[in-house]
Amino acid sequence: MDGSLGARAIRSTCPYCGVGCGVVATPDGRGGATIAGDADHPANRGRLCSKGTALGETLGLEDRLLHPEVGGKRATWDAALDAVAEGFRHARARHGPDGVALYVSGQLLTEDYYAANRFAKGVLGTANIDSNSRLCMASAVAAHTRAFGEDVVPGVYEDLELADTLVLVGSNLAWCHPVLFQRAMAAKAARPAMRIVVVDPRRTATCEGADLHLPLAPGSDVALFAALLAHLADRGLADQAWLDAHAEGATEALAAARAIAPRAAALTGLDAGVVARFCEMWAASPRTVTLWSQGVNQSSAGTDKANAIINCHLLTGRIGVPGAGPFSVTGQPNAMGGRETGALATMLAGHLRFDVPEEHAALARFWQAPALPTKPGLKATQLFAALGAGRIGALWVMATNPAVSLPDGDAVRDALARAPFLVVSEVTRRSDSAAFAHVRLPALAWGEKDGTVTNSERVISRQRAFLPPPGEARPEWWIIGQVARRLGAPGFAWDGPAAVFREHAAVTGLARPAARAFDISGLAGMSDADYAALPPTRWPVPAAGTAPTRFFAAGGTLAPRARLVPTPFRAPVEDVSAEYPLRLLTGRLRDQWHMMTRTGTVPRLMAHSPEPVLTLHPGDAGGLEAGALVEATSARGRAVFRLALDDAQRRGTAFAPMHWTAQLAPAARVNALVAPHADPVSFQPELKNAAIRIAPFEAAWHAFLLAPRRLPADIAPFCAAIPLEGGAWRHELAGNDAPDAAFARLRGLVAADGAAWQVMEDPAIGLHRAAALRDGRLAGAVLLGPDAALPPRAWLAALMAGEGPLAPGERAALLAGRQPGGPPPSPLVCACHGVTAATILGCGARDVAGAGEATRAGTGCGSCRPEIATLLARLPEDA
Repeated sequence: MDGSLGARAIRSTCPYCGVGCGVVATPDGRGGATIAGDADHPANRGRLCSKGTALGETLGLEDRLLHPEVGGKRATWDAALDAVAEGFRHARARHGPDGVALYVSGQLLTEDYYAANRFAKGVLGTANIDSNSRLCMASAVAAHTRAFGEDVVPGVYEDLELADTLVLVGSNLAWCHPVLFQRAMAAKAARPAMRIVVVDPRRTATCEGADLHLPLAPGSDVALFAALLAHLADRGLADQAWLDAHAEGATEALAAARAIAPRAAALTGLDAGVVARFCEMWAASPRTVTLWSQGVNQSSAGTDKANAIINCHLLTGRIGVPGAGPFSVTGQPNAMGGRETGALATMLAGHLRFDVPEEHAALARFWQAPALPTKPGLKATQLFAALGAGRIGALWVMATNPAVSLPDGDAVRDALARAPFLVVSEVTRRSDSAAFAHVRLPALAWGEKDGTVTNSERVISRQRAFLPPPGEARPEWWIIGQVARRLGAPGFAWDGPAAVFREHAAVTGLARPAARAFDISGLAGMSDADYAALPPTRWPVPAAGTAPTRFFAAGGTLAPRARLVPTPFRAPVEDVSAEYPLRLLTGRLRDQWHMMTRTGTVPRLMAHSPEPVLTLHPGDAGGLEAGALVEATSARGRAVFRLALDDAQRRGTAFAPMHWTAQLAPAARVNALVAPHADPVSFQPELKNAAIRIAPFEAAWHAFLLAPRRLPADIAPFCAAIPLEGGAWRHELAGNDAPDAAFARLRGLVAADGAAWQVMEDPAIGLHRAAALRDGRLAGAVLLGPDAALPPRAWLAALMAGEGPLAPGERAALLAGRQPGGPPPSPLVCACHGVTAATILGCGARDVAGAGEATRAGTGCGSCRPEIATLLARLPEDA
């Protein structure tokens, strides 16, 4: 499949989650492009999620870092590269190889990842290179390695559609991997007997399509799957012939499971009958896929949780065949590529191992790196703790934002602020981490860079450039190579990403003839033209012999023998108490991605969940009302959120999204609450668990402000900045200074020369409202009151995007905030097509399909379909 579809259209790969959807980009010649799903890509077959369909709206150069900067001032590339080389040379001379480090990202392309790993381990001689994949996939990697001998995902996406039972553990697939969820739901529609089970403490959108939901206690997954393993053995479903041929360790794993199984109901908080029903469903279905994601991995017992899942498949031989197997789905577009290149502190390149001398020696020879480290380096939380303790003299952060994404966020920010030498490669200057950097390097963004990514089913796809490099931005592999050469390192003279990829592919053949699943040495001889036209390609691609689609299939495998691993039960490290009685769960929102660098500036993606919200069960709210601002406090820090109440939220727990940064809502950085507890095997942090308490956020006033531009996010103790259509911004605010003084100050931020003001004030009741008009159009507004009960925002926000002068009735209604005689505002449900709840409820449809025909809602990515079903279910019978 060639990368070009004609004069302008280019095939590429979506830069969001690990599904790895193919896209077709058609540049418009003005710096933008239209984006469509690639019907020929095996991952998505033309489907895209709401984020993917909005990619064309993220291509602008606003806030881009376009030139190198040293000490906060623009510099030439030569000066910046010299500064980076000298900074690392000095730090290494002072602290040794353990005193320098890189922190990289699943947003990097494989070629960038490979260059970074070779630079760290081969040039600097340090294993202190870790990735933000440590925060999402490390437990899956460790579990795969314990079970399979290396990091291998044994199945493929097709197995989700072929399964008779699909079990989703700690995965809100409908929101986090919507294309996979829609593939599964389409399979269920075609085969109604197919069963979907969701194992998750929260009732998420994914549960709307499930036959059974197990709302187990947070952190208790090992107990549930221990009960399942014991049940499978008691039912005589252990496949002894398969075990004899392919696996070992069943006796020990079963003994550990039997020690836990009698307490499974108590430990999980589930009814014993529900546990039994789950075990029976799993046991009765030879074609079962058990898929897991961050709810399993982001835990102090994440590796054991994943191995407990894998054990059940190994015991029964339900692996390596169509429609059966354990399946880990990755969070980032190239988390798998980072694992393949070894850009983690615990790995060498190409799945080679520190503890195999022959492999270490082979890589040292290949890289001409006599100082190649012989043992793992610092993992993410350890690395930033060392930085804070003064043991790291130089750190290079690439394409990630640890000031927000790591646990114990305030301590991480303090460590970055005190770093002796910090380099940040970024696309945006609006990055919390970039604010601390001594050297800022402008990197290429999606649409500008060229290389490969690997998705969750081991398919290597091309990301192709369809836009020219802006300013002086450069690819990371080039930047890294330039610094390496300044340090006198051999190699790194690549003339393009194809050369980097060929070297990476060659490394994967160094372990031969030892059995190793990951092998793309068959691609090491590709020409530049072959690389340019590379179609989606699943590994392994050996230089000789055949490659399996699934591992552990009958008839042999490239992978070594599998092992069942004993998995003792361990509760989350941080428990609730009288002081901190609630357990905080964190996660993603439907239309947002990571730290919102791309999605946070797209109005239709922000419309569904515009503010940082904390959700409680009404019984845990202590009389607090929905819509109020609340302060969450843990032993580590504090954060402020808008309160939502939901009867489906598990009692004793709270949920808050992970996305907000200091750029959009400084007070709502959720990881300021989370302790840096980590899994002892994978070192993945326990990001989905923190003990907190909730109290009202004490404020003398609440307000919202509309402005034609984004204002600084520190204009009030609570601020959430929200983009609007037409380039304007809404700011939700609360503060403690005098209301009249705050009102005057906020008006001063909105007002521009030539604006005419409408003002209404009643200080006795704390009411202050003002609207600025210019040339008959709304140019800004401030509506301030004593509590959160402010007028609706939607009508005024729409006026900010209007082109003509306001009608007299509209001008008269500005300070009321409501269109005269108009319908009340309605929340957005379908981001793909901009359909509100009122439109869906008023279309006359009784089911999701009918609503789609009438309004187009749910006919895009489909991630809103569960919400549509919930809305329609509330209609009275005679509606």
